[in-house]
Amino acid sequence: MIDVTVGGNGATKGEALRSLSLISAAHFVSHYYMLVLPMLFPFLKDQLGVGYIELGLALTVFSVVTGLTQAPVGYLVDRVGARKILIAGLMLGGLSLILLAFTLNYGWLLVCALLLGLGNSVYHPADYALLSANMDEAHMGRAFSVHTFAGYLGAAVAPAIVAVLLLTVGGLGALMISGLFGIITGLVLLAMPIPEASAARQGNAADGGKVSVVTPMIMALMVFFMLLGLSISGISNFGVVALMGGYDASLSLANTALTGYLGAASLGVLAGGFLADRITRHDLVAAVCYSINAAMVAAIALTMPAAAVLVATLTLAGFLSGMIAPSRDMMVRKAAPAGAAGRAFGIVTTGFNIGGIVSPLLFGWIMDTGVPRWVFGATAVFMALTVLLTLAIDRRAARQAAA
Repeated sequence: MIDVTVGGNGATKGEALRSLSLISAAHFVSHYYMLVLPMLFPFLKDQLGVGYIELGLALTVFSVVTGLTQAPVGYLVDRVGARKILIAGLMLGGLSLILLAFTLNYGWLLVCALLLGLGNSVYHPADYALLSANMDEAHMGRAFSVHTFAGYLGAAVAPAIVAVLLLTVGGLGALMISGLFGIITGLVLLAMPIPEASAARQGNAADGGKVSVVTPMIMALMVFFMLLGLSISGISNFGVVALMGGYDASLSLANTALTGYLGAASLGVLAGGFLADRITRHDLVAAVCYSINAAMVAAIALTMPAAAVLVATLTLAGFLSGMIAPSRDMMVRKAAPAGAAGRAFGIVTTGFNIGGIVSPLLFGWIMDTGVPRWVFGATAVFMALTVLLTLAIDRRAARQAAA
């Protein structure tokens, strides 16, 4: 259990817990919204009379819009306030799904994807700015871990929720009810306000959003996030088909291995939060965890492990991958100038979006060329590059501290 005894800016324990709960609820919705359209593909394919290429284009629109707007939204967060932007993103995402239910055609599907992508762009800069401003420094790592865990949970339950909605209220009902999730969460944020986070609130009114956050450290961290995204998505999105195609694994075994990986990652996030609050060398956590991960995933790529060894290896890899998340976020917070958390996280997490655009093409090409083991081989390479970049970031931070 996370122990938030007092929040940032003098907030009480109750205020800090309320802020963390509401911000995490918004993150839950954001990850749920990432999977609503994919889970409805069979329904949309029948209703719209289009193929999976056309449906896939909607996901590309979503990813591209999020990637292009996340950094500008970060600047907006620091100027006008993170809470206002977060509520707007929740409302926009929910409204887009409801509008699609009322005007179900392919053109509106693309518009819905565009609006969902724009709404999705607010969560990382707004959430992290609010957490940085309202959580106690001594418990910041655990606050980040709870926030990240809520996002993992939203993605984990999305398939089950959408499936139940399809069976009970149909595809249109699933769109409308899913849309209400975001609107209701936004209304709760309006009714139970949390302290605002902006440059002015954090004692930087004179800054006015003019302090540059496009520093070498921030850009290096954006590449760091891109490599993380590439290494995570390889196993998450293509792990099952790679195990079945390259290792003769049954569907049951492949799904068990992936479930172990994803489930352990969720637990690793929570464990990583406690670790992040007890150490200052967050870059060292990332380097050590991903060094071990790279070795284990490379071993899978180069050998034919027994079923039990395969499941155990991927489960441990997932746990270590999750442990990195809170320390990763602390690295960004440390690199961000005062009052610029929204901008810093907006720029850095754009790396995730770049990885989300590149990874389906790269790993799909690997599968199409008939070398499924290279799904794990390429993932190990990205993990090794992440370690090298982490060490480079560490050296640069040490030089800056010495100066």
